[in-house]
Amino acid sequence: MTVKQLSLPELVDACRDLGVVNVGLWREPVQAHGVEATAKLVRDAGLTVTTLCRGGFLTAIDPDERAAALADNRRAVDEAAALGTEVLVLVSGGLPAGSRDLHGARERIADALSVLGPYAEEHGVKLAIEPLHPMYAADRCVVSTLAQALDLAERFPAHQVGVAVDTYHVWWDDRAPAQIARAGAGGRIHTFQLADWTTPLPEGVLTGRGQIGDGAIDMREWQGHVETAGYTGAIEVELFNDALWARDGREVLAETAERFVSHTAA
Repeated sequence: MTVKQLSLPELVDACRDLGVVNVGLWREPVQAHGVEATAKLVRDAGLTVTTLCRGGFLTAIDPDERAAALADNRRAVDEAAALGTEVLVLVSGGLPAGSRDLHGARERIADALSVLGPYAEEHGVKLAIEPLHPMYAADRCVVSTLAQALDLAERFPAHQVGVAVDTYHVWWDDRAPAQIARAGAGGRIHTFQLADWTTPLPEGVLTGRGQIGDGAIDMREWQGHVETAGYTGAIEVELFNDALWARDGREVLAETAERFVSHTAA
């Protein structure tokens, strides 16, 4: 998504030229290109798919909507398995229309995970609950902190359900380092993502993620937290940013790779 202006073949070519060997994919472009075609494309290029994003949106009350969400998440698990990634990232979903019941919404997520966790395990996929910044709680994700994400994940085996740690969403929380340690102790850090916090936020706030180094977040500090907790996996960069999307995608990818090297520990 950092360079969504590139087609999947263009992305693969750019990664190969830059020596980038890992890529996190989103479902929409994968579906548009074809799941099997995408799997072959990345495999032939020698790329490893680190995660697939996103499943989730599991908070609906209506039975038909809940059934549809479960079916879509099963498809997401199938797609992750076909792409060869072990991790499907979940954005849990916001409050249903007219509801103010955060607790009930979180319990419906747990109910869904009781079904999806075993299904994911059967397919060699782990689910990663991603807490989103509280500004998204109403419409996008009622799970706002790592503590809330872990309270859900720990109801299930770690090889079924863990968490995603994204600097953009957790950097403000002084309890997050202790929760990263908690997640690491349980083997539940399934992915680690970088994005910077810049202000003012754009209207709608969804596309406000800053390029690494442009904002307030100390990337090395957070990298240190997850690595101290035992995380040894890939580090992703996930930027939603209209200004970046308006630029040449290969240029943005090269810049992002340079920023990654400059702002993370070797």
